[in-house]
Amino acid sequence: MCLTICLPYSSWGAIFVFDRLWRVQSAFHTFADTGSSTIKNGRSLLCHGREHDFSLDFSVHSIPGTANFGPTNFLSIMVKRIACFFLLIAPVYLAVGQDAPRPTETVKLLVPQLEIVPEIDGQLSEWKDLAFTDGVWDIYRLRHTFWYDDGRRNRLTDHGNEPHPEDDLQARYYVAWDSEYLYFGAEVKDNVNDVDAPGQEPRAWYLRDSICFFIEAPRDEAPEYFGHGDNAFCFVADATRPDYGAWWRHGTATERQLEEPIPAEAVLYAFEFNPWGTGEADFVLEARVRMAPTLGESDSRWTPPNVGDVYGLEIVHCDPDGGPYGGHFMIYGTGDDDATWGRMILTGPQTPIERRAE
Repeated sequence: MCLTICLPYSSWGAIFVFDRLWRVQSAFHTFADTGSSTIKNGRSLLCHGREHDFSLDFSVHSIPGTANFGPTNFLSIMVKRIACFFLLIAPVYLAVGQDAPRPTETVKLLVPQLEIVPEIDGQLSEWKDLAFTDGVWDIYRLRHTFWYDDGRRNRLTDHGNEPHPEDDLQARYYVAWDSEYLYFGAEVKDNVNDVDAPGQEPRAWYLRDSICFFIEAPRDEAPEYFGHGDNAFCFVADATRPDYGAWWRHGTATERQLEEPIPAEAVLYAFEFNPWGTGEADFVLEARVRMAPTLGESDSRWTPPNVGDVYGLEIVHCDPDGGPYGGHFMIYGTGDDDATWGRMILTGPQTPIERRAE
């Protein structure tokens, strides 16, 4: 009899713990149910190459010549083993099946509509006061959010001669929309511009200085990992504007985690480097993405936006600083699990904040 189960994973340690537990209970049942009879338990662990999947294949075979081991005893043993298997695997799945422990709440983000059509030139002054922004993000602010993962992925890295953490990376992000486009902006202070990823595929935006806006449209409550309706619009902070400089990770109704450049007709973006004259690695990002050929392609349920529509939003800011994986800010969510992303509510236009006379 063969039982095969595929589950997401994030840690080989969990597999090792489960394997040890299975060996203990297997030996117990063999002794309890068969006495002095000889029963051989064939078992194999099959690990597949995808990052978040593993397969466990447990096979139990009767051996010719074993005494008093009929179909009834065999069935009894297997029922006990299957029940024990599920009791063991449930806590393992809950512990490691997510990017990080799933928070019990999500953040609500009110994203305004633009009534102007800004020029995409790396200057945010036309619309930054009309967009959603909630201040400057650095590692200290992240540390006090409910989705923080104790530095497992929300982190900065030490490659020697590093500045104080707030001077390593800090940024302010902007999001807005109109009837045709999503608008993204960022003002970034960084100590090192690192866009080299030797030997890596173009899709490896996460190994380069980049900002990625994860969008689910429309938002639903089902936990998906770049499946139906999930999109990531990623912009690599490379002044040479390589072909992979504006990247699109997305799912469809039938496929997950497709990787390709954002279609040229659907994106316009610009960087300005050293905008304040304080550092060569500082930059401003300004971008717009046409929704119909992207969000509409990812999910047939998407319709042109209206006030009150709810999307999902997470921002991932990558800062390798010479390392193979490097630092990351994950804002409004825990990673690929779209059920943890913030609730992005489309609102009408907002007015700029005004100073009082007194």
